[in-house]
Amino acid sequence: MTDQSEWQSDEKFAAVAAYLPDSVPLPGSKASAGGGEGGEKKLSKNQLKKLAKNKGKKKDKPKWNEAGTGKKSKAKEAKKKAPPAKVEFVNKTPKGEKKDMSAPMADAYHPIAVEAAWQDWWEAKGYYSCDPEKAKDRPDDEKFVMVIPPPNVTGSLHLGHALTAAVEDTLTRWHRMKGHATLYVPGTDHAGIATQSVVEKMLMKESGQNRHDLGREKFVDKVWEWKKEYGNKITTQLRSLGSSVDWSRERFTMDEMCSKAVVEAFNQFHEAGLLYRANRLGNWSCALKSAISDIEVDYIDLEGRTYLEVKTHKGNPKDPRGRYEFGTLTSFSYPVEDSDEKITVATTRLETMLGDTAVAVHPEDPRYKHLHGKFLIHPFNGRKIPIIQDAELVDMEFGTGAVKITPAHDPNDYECGKRHNLEFITVLTADGAINGKGSQFEGMMRYDARIAVEEALQEKGLYVGKEPNKMRLGLCSRSGDILEPMITPQWYVNCDGMAKRATDAVRNGELKILPAEHEKTWFMWLDNIRDWCVSRQLWWGHQIPAWFATKKGEEGVSKNDMSWNDRWIVGRNEVEALEKAAKKLGCSKEEVVLERDEDVLDTWFSSGLFPFSVFGWPDNTADLQAFYPTALLETGLDIIFFWVARMVMMGLQLTDTLPFHTVYLHAMVRDKEGRKMSKSLGNVIDPLEVINGCTLESLLAKLDGGNLPDKEVAKAKKDQSADFPDGIPECGSDALRFGLLAYTVQGKDVNLDIKRVVGYRMFCNKLWNATRFALQFVSDFTPSTNLLDELMSSGKMAIRDKFMISKLMNRIEAVETNFQNYKFGDAQAASYQLWIDDLCNLYLELIKPVVYDKTEANADSRWAAQATLWITLEAGLRLLHPMMPFVTEELWQRLPGRGSLGANEPETIMIAPFPVCVEKYKNAACESSMDVTTKAIDACRSLRSSYHIANKVATRFYIKAQAGAVADAIKAQTDDIKTLGNASAVDINLDPKDVPESVGIVVKDETLTVMMDLTGLVDFAAEIKKLDKTLSKTLPVMQTLEKKISAPGYAEKVKPEFKAQNAEKLEGLKKKVADLEEAIANYQRLAALEKN
Repeated sequence: MTDQSEWQSDEKFAAVAAYLPDSVPLPGSKASAGGGEGGEKKLSKNQLKKLAKNKGKKKDKPKWNEAGTGKKSKAKEAKKKAPPAKVEFVNKTPKGEKKDMSAPMADAYHPIAVEAAWQDWWEAKGYYSCDPEKAKDRPDDEKFVMVIPPPNVTGSLHLGHALTAAVEDTLTRWHRMKGHATLYVPGTDHAGIATQSVVEKMLMKESGQNRHDLGREKFVDKVWEWKKEYGNKITTQLRSLGSSVDWSRERFTMDEMCSKAVVEAFNQFHEAGLLYRANRLGNWSCALKSAISDIEVDYIDLEGRTYLEVKTHKGNPKDPRGRYEFGTLTSFSYPVEDSDEKITVATTRLETMLGDTAVAVHPEDPRYKHLHGKFLIHPFNGRKIPIIQDAELVDMEFGTGAVKITPAHDPNDYECGKRHNLEFITVLTADGAINGKGSQFEGMMRYDARIAVEEALQEKGLYVGKEPNKMRLGLCSRSGDILEPMITPQWYVNCDGMAKRATDAVRNGELKILPAEHEKTWFMWLDNIRDWCVSRQLWWGHQIPAWFATKKGEEGVSKNDMSWNDRWIVGRNEVEALEKAAKKLGCSKEEVVLERDEDVLDTWFSSGLFPFSVFGWPDNTADLQAFYPTALLETGLDIIFFWVARMVMMGLQLTDTLPFHTVYLHAMVRDKEGRKMSKSLGNVIDPLEVINGCTLESLLAKLDGGNLPDKEVAKAKKDQSADFPDGIPECGSDALRFGLLAYTVQGKDVNLDIKRVVGYRMFCNKLWNATRFALQFVSDFTPSTNLLDELMSSGKMAIRDKFMISKLMNRIEAVETNFQNYKFGDAQAASYQLWIDDLCNLYLELIKPVVYDKTEANADSRWAAQATLWITLEAGLRLLHPMMPFVTEELWQRLPGRGSLGANEPETIMIAPFPVCVEKYKNAACESSMDVTTKAIDACRSLRSSYHIANKVATRFYIKAQAGAVADAIKAQTDDIKTLGNASAVDINLDPKDVPESVGIVVKDETLTVMMDLTGLVDFAAEIKKLDKTLSKTLPVMQTLEKKISAPGYAEKVKPEFKAQNAEKLEGLKKKVADLEEAIANYQRLAALEKN
C-alpha cells in the first residue's frame, strides 16, 4: 500500500487503528512523523470500527452526511492538537537483572520501553544455552539444533536477514517452549571478496592508499580492525531483533576453531584424491584480480548493440558518457600464407584475436577443402595460424563457416584447443590489460584495445564490418565486472561423488527440502555439477595450507610452471609440510625450502563446514556429540547452491552424516516495487532503523558515509526521499518480526512495504491496550494451577465463555500445525485473529456487563468470565511469544497471580510450556451459536447506523428467527445481543401484528431478519430534505454524462480506456440515484406510518 487512503481500506489496519489513542498517528500521514496541521484527514474511530466489521469494504456514505462540511466539523478540525513530543526513555534496569514490573502500565505502547532489559536478563539467566550432557541422549524429536546462516561481516544486517532471524527465532522459541533440548548457534562469515573490497574502498577513501601500498600483513590487520567494529554492530542488531542464540557459542569463520576445521577439510579432501591443482580455463574478475566459481556469475542478456559503463576503464573517448560498445559481431579477414586468398571470421570480442592460434573449418565444407593443412598469417605479430578441421565446433551454415580459435580465452575454443593440441596464448594481465603477447596493443585495457584493434584492421584493409548481435554477458556477482575466461592455475575439488550422495539423500527422503518445488532445482544443479574452483587470489581469507617445495640452491624450478605441479605439498601446518617435502625430495628437512601458496580459499569453503565446525570438528567434543547433526537449515533460497548444497556435500564427505534432515528455504525480501535489496538502489534498510525509527536526514547521511560513487549516492537519495519523506517511525522489534512473518508465503518473493510493518506496530498497541483494559476485569481474580479444568467442569460457563475457550483451542491448534509445516504467515494470522476478532472485538465487549455486575446473584457468571479471560490472555500471550518475544514477556509478567502458581511456575514466558489444544474443550455448537448471534448483532448495528441513531439512545429490536438452532441461539444469547446491539429490548418471533409498522428492516438471510422500532427516533422530514438536495445535485451530473455518451461519433472517436471509465462512472451514478430514490421512498413510507 502506498498511501493513507489505501491503508484505511485495509481490514486489519482498521481493526487495530479503531482502538488506538489519539496520540498515535496513522502511517502514511504527515502526523506519523510528528507533523501536525495539513496532513491527510483521518477516519474517525467509529468509521474505523465500522470498516473493520464490514470485512474491510469501505462504503461510500451519502454526501449529505459527509463530515467536515459544516461549521461544527470545521471548528473541531481547528481544535486538533499535534501529537505529543516523543518522550525519551531511560532504561533504569541494571544490566542482566529482571525488569521491575511493580510500576503501573503505561497509558500507551512504547516499543523502546517495552523491549528494554529483557534480552539482557534472558542472556544473563542462561535461557539461551543448552547443556550437551542433558541433550546428548534426548531423542531426535525432542531436540532442536540450528546454526544461523552466518551473515557477511561486511557491514550490517538488512531486512532480508531480519526475515531470516524472525523465522529462525520463532522456530527456536517454539521448540524451547515445547521442552525440547534447543540450541541456536550464532556466527558471522568473513566474506573474503566482499570484505576485502569494502576495506579497500574505505582505505582509498580515507588515505588514498591501496592494499599493495600497505602490504599483506598490515592490510589483513586493517581488515581485522574493521571486523571488530562491524562485527559488534551485527551482534547488536541480532540482540535487538530478540534472536535467542547462544552467545557463548558464537563463531566467526576465521576464528581458531573454524580455521582448524578448514585446514583439516582441505587436507582430507586432498588425501581422498578429491582436491587437486590444475591450469584450467575459468571465470576471472579483472576488478578483483581473482578467479571466481561458476555460481558466482550473474548474466545479462543483450538484444543487440548496447553501451555499458566499465568501472575498471578510464572511459571510451568516442562515447559522450565514456561507455563501451557490446552486443555486436565484428567480421575481419586473415590472409592465407603465400596466397591472395583470405578467410573471414567473426567475433563478439575482437581483442581476443590477439590470442588466436587457429581457424577452424568443417572437414566437409567444399569452400575450404583446398586450404586444409595451410596457414594464415596474423596481421599484427606475423604468427602462423593453422587452418584446422573440426566438425564438432563448426557449423557450415553459420556465417562464413570459419571460426577463429582462442583457446586461452573461450570455453569452446579451450576444448577445441585440447582436441587439436593447439598453443594456449593468454593475452591479458590480471587486471584486464593487454600483456606482452599483444604486439602494439600492450598496456591497453581490454576494451580500449578492442577499439584500437578495429581501427588497425581498417588500416590494413582486413576489417569487413560490424552488425548488432544478441549475446549474453557474464558479470562478477561480487564486483559487477564483466568476466573474462582465463587460464590460471587454481585448486579444484572434484564434487561428482559428493553431489550424487547429496541428490540421493533427497531422492530417498533422508533430506527434505521445503518448499518441495525447489527439489527440481537441486537435482538440476547437482546432477550437472562441475569441479569446484576453491582458490581465490585475495589476501583476506583462509590462506591455502599448501607449500611449494624446492631444495636449497635448486634452479629452474618454478611454482608457476605446471610441469612442477607435484612439488605442491599439502599439510596441516608447516612442520607437517616440511616432513612430507623432505620425504618427497629425498633430502633432509634442513635442505628444503618451502613457499606457502599466497592464495586464500573460497569463502563458501569455510561456510560449508559451519554446521559441524561450530561444534569443534574435527575434535570429538561434547558439543559435537550432543548437537551434530543439527535438525534444520533455514535460509533464503538464493543461496541454495552457494551454501546449502556445499554443506550437504561436505558434511556427507567429512562426517559421513547429513548435517541436517530438513532444509526450509524462505523467500527473497525485495522492496515494495519488487526490486532486489541493493545498496546501489538505496533501498537497503537496517532493521534497527525500523525498530528504533529514524529520520530521513539520518537515512541520507548513511548514504554519504558509505562507499558508493557520488552518482549512485544521488540516485539512492532520490529513491529514499520518495519512499520515506518523513523518515521511518519507531516500530519495535516485535512489530517488525510479526510484520515480516505476515509476508511469508512459501515460494513467493516478499515485496516489503515498510508502511505495513508500521501497521503491525499498531497491533502491538492494540495488544497492550486490550491487556491493560482486560487486567481491570481480573484485578480481583486469583488464578489456580489447574484453572482450565476447573472452569470447564464448573457448570458456571455461559455460551460466550465456552465459545471463547473453543476458539482458543482452535487457534492454538492452527498455530501449532502451521509452525510444524513452516507456514508462518498462517500461524501469524491465526494468532492475530484470536486477539483481534475473538477476544478484543467480541469477548471483551460481551463480558463488560457481566464483570461490572458484582452482585451475589451474578458471582458464578462473573467468576466464569474472569477465569475465561485470564486463561485466554495467558495462553494467548504464550501463543504469540515465539513471534513477538518482548511485548508478550512484559504483559505475561503483569498478569495477576504471577509468582503464586506453585513451585513449577516458570520465571519467564520463554520457558513456559507452549499452549496445547485440548480437543474435548472445542465446542462447535457454541461457535455456531455465536455465529448466529454475531449476525444478529451486525444487523442491529447496521440498522442503528443507517438511521443515524445516537449511541446514548437504546433501541428496541424484533428478531424473526427460523425455528430450531437459529432461534435457540438467539434466545440463549439475548443478553449478548442487547449488550453489543445497544438494545433496550429484544423480542423474538413475535406475532407480526405485535410488531410496529414503522420499523427498519435488515434481512440477513433466509433464517434471520432483524427489525428496529423507529417510533419517535427519526426526523423523517429532515432526512428527506437532505436526500432530495443530494438527488438534485446528482441527477444533472448523471444526465450530462448520459448525453455525452449518446452523442453522435462518441463510439468512434473516444479512446477505449475513456469509454470504459465513463461507463463505470455512469453505472455508479445510476446506482447512487436509485439508492437515493429508494431511501426517499422508504422515509416517505415511514413518515406516513408515523402520522397514522
